[in-house]
Amino acid sequence: MNWMNELTAEFEKTFIRDDRYKVFVTGFKNTILITLVSLCVGLIAGILIAIARYGFRQMKRKAAVTWYAKLWYAICWVADKILALYVAVIRGVPLVVQLLIMAFVVMAGFPNKIVVCCIAMGLNSAAYVSEVVRGGINAVDVGQMEAGRSLGLSTATTIFFIILPQAFKSALPALCNEGIAVLKETSIVGYIAVVDLTRASDLVRSRTMAPMMPLFFIAIVYFACVMILSWGVSILERRLKQGDRG
Repeated sequence: MNWMNELTAEFEKTFIRDDRYKVFVTGFKNTILITLVSLCVGLIAGILIAIARYGFRQMKRKAAVTWYAKLWYAICWVADKILALYVAVIRGVPLVVQLLIMAFVVMAGFPNKIVVCCIAMGLNSAAYVSEVVRGGINAVDVGQMEAGRSLGLSTATTIFFIILPQAFKSALPALCNEGIAVLKETSIVGYIAVVDLTRASDLVRSRTMAPMMPLFFIAIVYFACVMILSWGVSILERRLKQGDRG
């Protein structure tokens, strides 16, 4: 029974004494908030980047006749290269470095560090989401664009209402993986003194000098969150498949 008594004492020391459970509650709230906001920013920005790059390349395939058409196609070419460079830089630089640059250079002195985390992680996620969505768009048959245009739809309307829904179905598993990655990557926000789950466990561990209980606790919480997210995506996938059969 000695191990039981020791476990109970460590539990009391980690969560009950000095109301230390409140540190974990705060960390959990911040983790969920940063994850959700970052995912929203990344999803919206990533989809827009993917659509923009796809649209630019569609325009560049057309023959330029007039000078203003040539100028417009040149602008599209430059914009496509800029977006490609953005994606390459974001994917090539570690997220923790991007977070530190955002916190101490770009938004130095900004009081709300949670906002800084959301922007940094959202912009990082946007680069990965854009490539996932662009891959899904490229997987759609090229005849879909031609069919939409033959029906009198504009390029933008065809992309949003014909191509993008089909691309989303094929890209859904990869988007789920990106959501899981964002959730786990929130563990680095402690570098700029934001209290998330991992930072909460560090704070409690530094006071109790007992690492097992706080570390195993946050591991279980992260695992539970990932399982809930995966379960929700699996339900969405089943409903999409049912819609295809209908």
